[in-house]
Amino acid sequence: MRTIQQAFAVSYSFPVIFTRAAFSRDNPVLLRLLLDSGAEMPRVLTVVDSELLRVFPPLLEKLYAFAKAHAGAMQFLVPPLEMRGGEGCKDGPAEVEKVHALVEKHGLCRHSFILAIGGGAVLDAAGFAAATAHRGVRLIRMPTTTLAMNDAGVGVKNAINAFGRKNFTGSFAPPFAVVNDFDFLNCLPARELRAGIAEAVKVALVRDRAFFDFLHASRAELAAFEPAAMQRMIISCAQLHLEHIRTSGDPFEFGSSRPLDFGHWSAHKLEELTRGEIRHGEAVAIGISLDSLYAHHLGLLGEIELGRILATLEGIGFRLYHPALERIDVEEALGQFREHLGGALSIPLPNGIGDKVDRQEIDAGLYRRCISTLAARKKETEETDDQTGMRHDLAGDPRYLLP
Repeated sequence: MRTIQQAFAVSYSFPVIFTRAAFSRDNPVLLRLLLDSGAEMPRVLTVVDSELLRVFPPLLEKLYAFAKAHAGAMQFLVPPLEMRGGEGCKDGPAEVEKVHALVEKHGLCRHSFILAIGGGAVLDAAGFAAATAHRGVRLIRMPTTTLAMNDAGVGVKNAINAFGRKNFTGSFAPPFAVVNDFDFLNCLPARELRAGIAEAVKVALVRDRAFFDFLHASRAELAAFEPAAMQRMIISCAQLHLEHIRTSGDPFEFGSSRPLDFGHWSAHKLEELTRGEIRHGEAVAIGISLDSLYAHHLGLLGEIELGRILATLEGIGFRLYHPALERIDVEEALGQFREHLGGALSIPLPNGIGDKVDRQEIDAGLYRRCISTLAARKKETEETDDQTGMRHDLAGDPRYLLP
């Protein structure tokens, strides 16, 4: 027998830029990215989120004006591809195939660009299309939601859904660049603005106590979407996600430990059960609450810490219960999460605030009791509201801390 052991390392580098008015003639960010790429007369296929166009129709005019102003230096293919917004674009390969067809039709090559403008789902689908056309066309992500700016848009993962499972078909493929334009936040409804903040709470709880303290102290400002608080939250959250990818030693998730999936095993199941009725960030907020209750029962979180977590989420405006939560088959959901991870089941849990521990032995019965606890808190809140006409915040109420 003869074995040749192959080993090599590939270095990745891409900028994550925060700016405003990215398509303005006075903003050089996008122009420099394209012209400094080394490609002669860069060719760009733009994919735009249909929901973004619905709430911000001037985007097409701005895009056409940018393409016209720089026509001598690059070629923007027009009109752009309008991709269905929301999780619908990830339900099967249809939207990915549309991108592939345009890449083939226009003769794009691996030195060409796909510019994806939209929320996390559109970035996922367009990113998967870019990663699989010619084994990789350069991708520039332009996130337009809170969630996409601080999490989905800055990572190295792309995927679509299949077999009723979230992100079943996908790839690891770093983007060429990420351009975050804060002006897009002005177009978002409150529900979308709020949803992404859950990912900031998540990463703070497992990586940075000082950041969590900021989120807790600023929960009223974040609930009101005060611009300075929102921008600080987004940049800090993105920075922590990027730091994890860079320093974890496992950017392509070959192992089973995935701390940034804290709160996600139940969140993914909630999204599947509600068929997208509940937003990803809303589901993550519930998942954080559930896992925090579980961690509290294991002695990893004290009562005061758990109370601060629940108060932060509710203070920002999240509801910490949805009826679909009680329809989760815990053993099945954990099994599917293990399969998605690969290898052994490993659930990240907060070990105090700002740190985490991975647990391989999971008590499904205890998780069911924690679900019942969240249901009881919801019922008590509704009864109190009916009696007083005032919102009663149960975060920190000792009757609802222990399962």
